[in-house]
Amino acid sequence: QLQASGGGLVQAGGSLRLSCAASGCTFSRYVMGWFHQAPGKEREFVAVVKSGGSTYYGDSVKGRFTISRDNAKNTVYLQMTGLKPEDTAIYYCGANRRDFLSSTPSIYDYWGQGTEVTVSS
Repeated sequence: QLQASGGGLVQAGGSLRLSCAASGCTFSRYVMGWFHQAPGKEREFVAVVKSGGSTYYGDSVKGRFTISRDNAKNTVYLQMTGLKPEDTAIYYCGANRRDFLSSTPSIYDYWGQGTEVTVSS
């Protein structure tokens, strides 16, 4: 089970940190990703991190967002800075058991319930 939290309303240029806590699984065996989905749009890749710390980012967030994980706490984080109105979406964390940094939603085996981020201009 994945539980995402940390979303909210923030002004453009502001920051938020999202968290996703995992339970009922061996967290360190999973590659963890963040995706977002705006109304009327498909789920889009944001960032992904392997158990050892390797990361990969979507082009729109490079240099602004940082993904990290704490395997001891079974939690993955997404630090978001320099937020823009176009970052407004519901953010989902996902877990996949394949040992590669995937940006494809269908690869992911489990999903959290999402946390909403709204960036005002």
